[in-house]
Amino acid sequence: MPRGSWLILVRPVAQGADGNWSSSLFGGFSECTGWAWGARALGCLHRKDRKTPPTCSRSPQPQGLQRPTRLLTRVALAKALVQPEVEELEPAPSGPGPQVAEKHELGRLQYSLDYDFQSGQLLVGILQAEGLAALDLGGSSDPYVRVYLLPDKRRRHETKVHRQTLNPHFGENFAFKVPYVELGGRVLVMAVYDFDRFSRNDAIGEVRVPMSSVDLGRPVLAWRELQAAPREEQEKLGDICFSLRYVPTAGKLTVIVLEAKNLKKMDVGGLSDPYVKVHLLQGGKKVRKKKTTIKKNTLNPYYNEAFSFEVPCDQVQKVQVELTVLDYDKLGKNEAIGRVAVGAAAGGAGLRHWADMLANPRRPIAQWHSLRPPDRVRSLPAP
Repeated sequence: MPRGSWLILVRPVAQGADGNWSSSLFGGFSECTGWAWGARALGCLHRKDRKTPPTCSRSPQPQGLQRPTRLLTRVALAKALVQPEVEELEPAPSGPGPQVAEKHELGRLQYSLDYDFQSGQLLVGILQAEGLAALDLGGSSDPYVRVYLLPDKRRRHETKVHRQTLNPHFGENFAFKVPYVELGGRVLVMAVYDFDRFSRNDAIGEVRVPMSSVDLGRPVLAWRELQAAPREEQEKLGDICFSLRYVPTAGKLTVIVLEAKNLKKMDVGGLSDPYVKVHLLQGGKKVRKKKTTIKKNTLNPYYNEAFSFEVPCDQVQKVQVELTVLDYDKLGKNEAIGRVAVGAAAGGAGLRHWADMLANPRRPIAQWHSLRPPDRVRSLPAP
C-alpha cells in the first residue's frame, strides 16, 4: 500500500426477515441515553419529508416547546446510515387499485336474506366469498365484510377478519330492526375490505341490493359478483392540535391536548360540547385512559391540558396513542366526532409526528392533525 494511503473498513449491514436494515454501528452505547438512543429508536422510521410541522396558531406554546431542527445532527446522520429510503408513508387511498379494475377480478359473495315479521328484523347472512382480488404484496388479502342499510351508514355490522385468504368462509348473521313498510326505500350494502394493520383498509368491492327488488315472503340465498366500490368523499370532521414529549431516561410520555377547530356540528343548535379522550394502546389493547374537561357550546375548543404515561424506552416502539374527540350529551350517549392515532404503527402524519418526538427527546413537539372517522380499532387474529 502506498505511503499516506488510508485503509477504510466498512462493516456490512444485513437485511432481516422483516425487510429492515440493521447495523451494529451503535453497539457500544446505551439504548436509553444520548444520541445513540435516538438513532436506535428511529431505526424503523423514516419521514417522507423533513418539513417543520406547523405549530398551533393561536395557542400559547408550553414552556420549552420547540420545532424540530433541520440541521444535519448526529441523529439524522446516523439514521441515514442504518436504513434505506422509504418511498411512501401515506396510507393507501380507499377503493380498489388498478390491478382490480375489472369486474371479474374482484370476486363474488354469497349471502342470505330473511325477514322476521314477529320481531320486525331484517336478517342478513354473510356466508362466504371466493376469487377475491389480492391486495397484499404476498398475493393474498385479509378480508372482512361491512354490512349496512342505506341511507343509515352509522348502524353497521362487520364480520371477523380472515387472514391471508381469497376464499373466506364467514358464516356470520346480522339483524337490522326495520319496520317492513320502510324496507322498500332501503339499500343493503355488503362491502368487502382488505384489512391493513398499518394504514387505511382497502375496499375490494361491494354488493348493493335494493330492498324494493327483493321478495321477502321466503328466505333468499344468492351469489353476487362484487362491483367496484365508489370512492367515498371524506367528511370534514375538524382538526386537533396536540404536542408529544418523551423523556427516555425517565420513561415518561406526555401528551398535551392544546385545541381543536372546525369540529363537526353534533347538536341540534349547530354546536357541540366537545371533550377529548386520550388512550394509550399496547398490542391493539387500551391499557391507559385520560380525558379532558368538557367545553360547552363550541366548535373551536381550547384545552391546554397535559397527560402523562409511563412508557419504558424499550416499549416506546410498541405503543400507540389514540385521541378521540367526543360530543358530550347529558341525556343520551356521548357520540364520537373523530379520532387520531400516532405511533410507530401509524401512517402519514401520525408516524411523522411520532418520529419528530423521538428525534427530539425531552422537547414538546406540537402538530395539527385532521380527525378521521371514529371507526373502532381492529386487531388481526393471531396467526
